[in-house]
Amino acid sequence: MKKTFSFAILHFGVAFTITYLLTGSIIIGGTIALLEPAVNTVVFYFHDKVWKNIELKKVQQAERSKESALLMG
Repeated sequence: MKKTFSFAILHFGVAFTITYLLTGSIIIGGTIALLEPAVNTVVFYFHDKVWKNIELKKVQQAERSKESALLMG
């Protein structure tokens, strides 16, 4: 948990610093630094669902291939 927390602080710091350097605004930098990880979390949720579906299809295809080989052999 400490590693996760330290990464969150690092992520916040990077997002804030880049946005502040680009805009010169502390408010915009803070807003983006808070908003970006929240959006990223939602995107990751859907990415993970799609990825699991892809992996499941690969497993199912391998099982079908194995079954076909057993029926033919």
